[in-house]
Formats: sequence, C-alpha cells, structure tokens
Amino acid sequence: MLVATWNVNSLRVRLPQLLDWLGRVSPDIVGLQETKVVDEDFPRAELAQAGYHAVFTGQRTYNGVALLSRAPASAPLLALPGRPPDEQKRFVAASFGALHVVNAYVPNGSAVGSDKYAYKLDWLADFRRYLERALAQLPKVLVMGDFNIAPADIDVHDPAAWQGQVLVSDAERAALAEIAALGLHDTFRHLNPDAQAFTWWDYRAAGFRRNHGLRIDHILASAPVLAACRACRVELDVRRAERPSDHAPLLVELEDGVTD
Repeated sequence: MLVATWNVNSLRVRLPQLLDWLGRVSPDIVGLQETKVVDEDFPRAELAQAGYHAVFTGQRTYNGVALLSRAPASAPLLALPGRPPDEQKRFVAASFGALHVVNAYVPNGSAVGSDKYAYKLDWLADFRRYLERALAQLPKVLVMGDFNIAPADIDVHDPAAWQGQVLVSDAERAALAEIAALGLHDTFRHLNPDAQAFTWWDYRAAGFRRNHGLRIDHILASAPVLAACRACRVELDVRRAERPSDHAPLLVELEDGVTD
C-alpha cells in the first residue's frame, strides 16, 4: 500500500503532472496541499477518470487541501475542530477502514515574531489537541502534509544560514516535537536515520539544482502504522518536471492490511 503527501502549489497548474504521476506510481492514498481552487472548480471528474475518489476543501488563490484515494473514504472532516468554520482551508481527515488519515497544510508563519508566526503556533496547538483526542480513540493514525517545519539541522541544507528563521525556529520545532510526543513517528527519519533529503526547494537562486532545500513535508505514523512501514522516499523526478511545484511528493510504503 502506497501513501503520499504532495504540496502541488496550484492544482490548476499541476493537474497534468498529478495525473501523470498517479498513473505511473498508483498510490492508494494521496494528501494534497495548496490546491488553490474553490470546491466548484475542483477537478473531480478528471481524478475519477484516473480512478480516484476525492475529499476536499478549498479556497481561491490560497491554501486548499484534498485527500485522494482508490477506495472511498468514510467520516470525512473538512475543518480542524476548535477553529472558526470559515477560516483558511488547511485541514482534511477521513478514515479508510481502521486507518485514520489526517492531511494538513500548516501555516508558513512568514517571519519569526510576526502576527502570522503567532497564528502558526496557535494553529499547531489546536492541531495537537485534535490529534491527542484522535489517538486516544483510534490506534491506527497517519498524519501527513506540508508542516512548514524542518525538524532538525540534518533537514536543512545550511543550518547556519537558516538559524533562527521561520521554518526552523526553536518554537516551531518544539511544537512539532510536542505533536510527535503524542505517539506519532516521523516515517522518513525512522526508515532513513542518517539520510539528508529535502522535500522543498526555493524557486529562486536555482535552489533545486543546487540542492538548497528543506525537509518540511512529513508523514507521521502511530506505533501500529509505523510497524507496517517498509520504505519512505522523496519523489524527486516530479520536482524535475517542467513548471514544477516547489515541493516534491513524499511517499511511504505500508504493508497490506494496515487498514484492517
């Protein structure tokens, strides 16, 4: 079973790449972030033709998340509990058998000390509270998305240059660590303990060509799901495409039966 997360940075622009990648890789569940389309314009028909069901919530120009799946989802949730219902579209969750899947687009935070940075930390606190409740009820939980946080210096191409900046600040890393402390494990780091790999590269200054990136997209698993993890990798070929997203998909391979 293959599960992936990908910040597509505009589904309108990236739909041909997405459809091509789905056809080649055939993942079972995919979390998308930054779809940037209102629900009426979501490409439901094109994805259905490719063999995927979709649960989604979006807004024009900004944010937007979706869960694509080969099998239909149950009990979809389109907003983070505890947040205003008309707020930014950053959260979607659903169940696939016994597996509860959460897809999040965590706020960027703009700059340390800014109002947007405070909003990010507040959002992460609500996110942690939701996950704490979910984990108390459901043993098999998979949390994925663009977290906009590089957990450690190994996840940053130049830690000295990034020190103290948004995406790597102590408060952001502490918030992610508090989420992990609930019993969620970083699948990539668990399976690749010493590897340096990135999932995002700035469009500017030839960031991808120079491999000046950050690992800010994550798939976290509760212990029963972690036991089923067999491999986790970044799909770099997608980032090499013409007009790519600035993110590459992160893909985890699970044993069959994890949804039972």
